[in-house]
Amino acid sequence: MKKTILFAGAACLITACAQVPQVGWVSTTPESGFTEQPPIAAFTAPEDEDADIIIFTDNLLQEIDGFGGCFNELGWVTISSLNEADRDAVIEDLFSPEGMNFTFCRMPVGANDFARDWYSYNETDGDFEMKNFSIANDRETLIPFIHAARRVNPSVRIWASPWSPPTWMKYSKHYACRAGDELNNLAGDPRATQEGTDMFIQEAKYLEAYALYFRKFIEAYRDEGIPIEMIAPQNEFNSCQIFPSCTWTADGLSTFIGDYLGPQMKEMGVRIMFGTMERPNHLLVDTVMQRKSGSHISEIGFQWAGKQAIEKIRETYPDMRLMQSESECGDGRNSWEYCFYIWDLMKHYFNHGISSYMYWNISLHIDAADNRWKWPQNSLISVDVRNKTFRYNPEYYLMKHLSHFVKPGARRLATEGSENVLAFVNPDGAVIILTANAEMRAQTFKIKAGGRLFTVTVDPQSINTFTL
Repeated sequence: MKKTILFAGAACLITACAQVPQVGWVSTTPESGFTEQPPIAAFTAPEDEDADIIIFTDNLLQEIDGFGGCFNELGWVTISSLNEADRDAVIEDLFSPEGMNFTFCRMPVGANDFARDWYSYNETDGDFEMKNFSIANDRETLIPFIHAARRVNPSVRIWASPWSPPTWMKYSKHYACRAGDELNNLAGDPRATQEGTDMFIQEAKYLEAYALYFRKFIEAYRDEGIPIEMIAPQNEFNSCQIFPSCTWTADGLSTFIGDYLGPQMKEMGVRIMFGTMERPNHLLVDTVMQRKSGSHISEIGFQWAGKQAIEKIRETYPDMRLMQSESECGDGRNSWEYCFYIWDLMKHYFNHGISSYMYWNISLHIDAADNRWKWPQNSLISVDVRNKTFRYNPEYYLMKHLSHFVKPGARRLATEGSENVLAFVNPDGAVIILTANAEMRAQTFKIKAGGRLFTVTVDPQSINTFTL
């Protein structure tokens, strides 16, 4: 019997439809969550057929390591305030393959700007042998947070970075870098900055002790059953902040990595990521990479204005693995407008070769400024601690469109046509196509991929994933 198939997007005879490949479609709008739409028929595409978006399934680009967020103390404080059933459901959704499937996450070494308060693992002045090193604080927050995640997904990988060394290792003798009125007791002009200087004491015994501090941290976490596979020597080493922070020069970091930290980590089988790079100056990377320290660097991490340096660094070091180390934090309003800004950031990073993408705050109090430094920021989840309720925010859905569908080991695919697209092929051969429509009107796309063609109309202000 002759089978008649009309053009893509039109109807077809029942006998033929069963044999037409189907495209899975999940969408999100401000009015809906993670919604599965009816599948779309994908028809054989003539070679000369035009399309709005073309996916080149045979043009494989960088490999994807995974997606995740940061295990911050306030994340666990808020999530653990929920009743047991809700807490378990949130953790399951964040880390299980059936949920967001976070597989590659970050954690702080000591206090950061979303810790409960100042702390390090050794505040005993002059304890160069680290006899008083202790992660006791983390057993209340970070360790149970990570264990909860790894119970759901034992393959969750972790990298770590400090925001500040122990205070006695710094010239300022304080966790912060810049005076912050009532937020810290650091003396001096609150506008003063130490950027472009080494706040860490540049003496061999301090540098050696700090490398030992990292070693003790990794050993202590191994004893807790938590492997740390990679560390960065300093978060935002150019930024002088009112919260835990420490500026370094590229020269200072070169000495520390090359002569002290690098040999310790090599012996332990732990990789070193250079960063986190939050400035657009690629010469900072060159300083470290072109000295002995460069032989210890396996990855370079970028956040904030560092995104402007990534193109030059990728050109200079084409074989170096690159990562986005912290998503920009917003203002705590968790708006859809900012969500689409983050989508633009994602496209920038992936199109410039990154292999992993890190969200920042996984969970915060519903009053986003309810933290030690009174800083409102966006989060995947907002928790009303008093009423024990929670909500998923727009960026939760955006992250889920990537992390749920794009598996570790996927490869990014080259595209043509609209710039509003990211495409990947998973290890199992499934092609994943993401697009977002920030406009207030619906948009129709004709998409060509793997010799197939399909047409779809996406809703206003929507995020969409197609699986072919």
